[in-house]
Amino acid sequence: MPLYNILKYLHILLAIVAVGFNLSYAIWLQRVARKPEHLAFTLRGIKFLDDYFANPAYVALLLTGLAMVFTTNIPLTTFWIAAALVLWFITFLVGFFLYTPTLRNQINTLETHGVNSAEYKALEQRGTIVGIALVVIVLAIILLMVFKPNPFS
Repeated sequence: MPLYNILKYLHILLAIVAVGFNLSYAIWLQRVARKPEHLAFTLRGIKFLDDYFANPAYVALLLTGLAMVFTTNIPLTTFWIAAALVLWFITFLVGFFLYTPTLRNQINTLETHGVNSAEYKALEQRGTIVGIALVVIVLAIILLMVFKPNPFS
């Protein structure tokens, strides 16, 4: 089996893990809304999944994607590759500097001030907005990877 096919297989599996876990966060949060006494457990679970599965999968996606490019003669400057890389870096920065700290602060604030505090509600709203933005960017990356548009050709 050619190296490219192995890398592509891994790349797709990693995308399933990363995006699948991320999309599940909204489901967990909707379910816990009916039983807020389980909110701290749910948020810590989401943080665990994000830190140990989704985020490492996104890093491995970058590595396998670059490895696939380097095993072919497709230049990094090809529109769909370059655009996806820019979006990946935006996703990384937003996730690392906004989503992860917001989730960490949300857990801490929940445990110290409670679910009804203004501080918690503000963090919950920020987490929701940032999470939706990240999903939109990731869906754009998937669109680029599937359809491989090249508007300049």
